[in-house]
Amino acid sequence: MKGKQTKLVIAIDGFSSCGKSTMAKDIAKRMSYIYVDTGAMYRAVTLYALRMNWIKEDHVEKQLLIDALNDIHISFQYNEENQTNVTFLNGENIETEIRQLGVSNNVSVIAAIAEVRHHLVKLQQEFGNDGGVVMDGRDIGTVVFPHADLKVFMTADPLIRAKRRFDELNAKGDHVTLDEILANVEKRDYIDQNRDESPLTKADDAVVLDNSHITPSEQTALVMEWIQEKIEEKDL
Repeated sequence: MKGKQTKLVIAIDGFSSCGKSTMAKDIAKRMSYIYVDTGAMYRAVTLYALRMNWIKEDHVEKQLLIDALNDIHISFQYNEENQTNVTFLNGENIETEIRQLGVSNNVSVIAAIAEVRHHLVKLQQEFGNDGGVVMDGRDIGTVVFPHADLKVFMTADPLIRAKRRFDELNAKGDHVTLDEILANVEKRDYIDQNRDESPLTKADDAVVLDNSHITPSEQTALVMEWIQEKIEEKDL
């Protein structure tokens, strides 16, 4: 790499439980880029609303949440020991709590609220002002960074995604069934694709990565090839 012009903005979008965050973290580490977990930001807002009892059976006390947005402070810290980003909500480590099924079942409802999206998109754009950033989510390539240097749209078979999530949660000691996880995956897919505000869609210039039947290492190698191509284009 030859200098500042090679500092790319990399946008990774796609369906839930496709491994977007895992791949984005790996790419950011390899490139020495900043990684921003936008999904964790929406999960943090969801957790805040749940703690305030503002979500009941898919109904959200929207105005109460909207009025509280400036009181919700989200930050990330890099854990050297585990080599992972840790999410903080108002100074509290919530990384484990936001990955649980209760948050997963409600995050798409919260993410569909326009004011929440506008608030978080503004924060996300600030992270990427100078390039050298990898960001994953649902609308990074279409809304947050429509001019991103590389846009990847990740997908995989719903049952395969559910099985991966099932294995992950059970490994952590969360006792859930595969049917519960599959129902959650399908519900989130529907809400994400059909919401009025920034629905999940593939950007016209995004490359599709279906990882149903490839290994994580094969996936990473493929994306690194795409990144190198973009760097070479910018250096010409």
